[in-house]
Amino acid sequence: MYKIVKKEVLNPSVVLMDIEAPYVARKAEPGQFIIFRIDDAGERIPLTIADFDREKGTVTIIFQIVGKTTRVLSEMNEGDFLLDFVGPLGVASHLEGYKKVAVIGGGLGTAIAYPQAKKLHALGAEVHSITGFRNKDLIILEKEMQAVSDKLIVATDDGSNGNKGFVTNVLKQLIEEGNKYDLVIAIGPLVMMRAVSNMTREYGIKTLVSMNPVMIDGTGMCGGCRLTVGGKTKFACVDGPDFDGHEVDFDEAMRRQGMYKKHESESTELHACRLGGVTNA
Repeated sequence: MYKIVKKEVLNPSVVLMDIEAPYVARKAEPGQFIIFRIDDAGERIPLTIADFDREKGTVTIIFQIVGKTTRVLSEMNEGDFLLDFVGPLGVASHLEGYKKVAVIGGGLGTAIAYPQAKKLHALGAEVHSITGFRNKDLIILEKEMQAVSDKLIVATDDGSNGNKGFVTNVLKQLIEEGNKYDLVIAIGPLVMMRAVSNMTREYGIKTLVSMNPVMIDGTGMCGGCRLTVGGKTKFACVDGPDFDGHEVDFDEAMRRQGMYKKHESESTELHACRLGGVTNA
């Protein structure tokens, strides 16, 4: 059993939790993920590790309420327990040797971009972070990103925080101002990562993206998280989640991402009906 030792609501649809998992915290590195299960009847859900504290033995997860399981998790509180919390899984990000890096987080992707920026900052790299959100009410981890970045630009689609634009606009401006990046890391919605990768290809800048397709067992056996990268089949759980953004088949990934939306919607609706005491009888 894994105890929830901290819970913080970051915005109306995003929640941060610290989970007591000393063995996971001992081995965790940026880029890796865990798979949790709330109880023995629950589904297995992967979440990228947002942070970890080896001394306290805790692992931080940040999740968006998008379906039944994340809804149930959001209703849990400090002191409650998760049945399973397995990890760290996946290949840790290779961040050594870079001198100047642009780290981009789109929406909830900022939670995954944060440990990357933090590690790069600790390694002595110059870190320029760009985060993008639909509006100012959805902004998360601004102070945390500021603390590990030499430059931080937070943009919103509607300009409600005083800085209107998309992360691609910001990146293009920084590049054209003369910033020469050894690496760009883009984490967020597939459409955003594709747009960033298309742009950096023009400038010849190495680009890493974090792929989070449907995942079941997390060991490469089920094949649910398969991707096409450089014309070859890869599995996000064992080959990633980091991949060369210039080689990922984003069109295929987006098609696969939408395969189970109907089922997830039906499951969420059923959960809501049960909470409200509504039945189909």
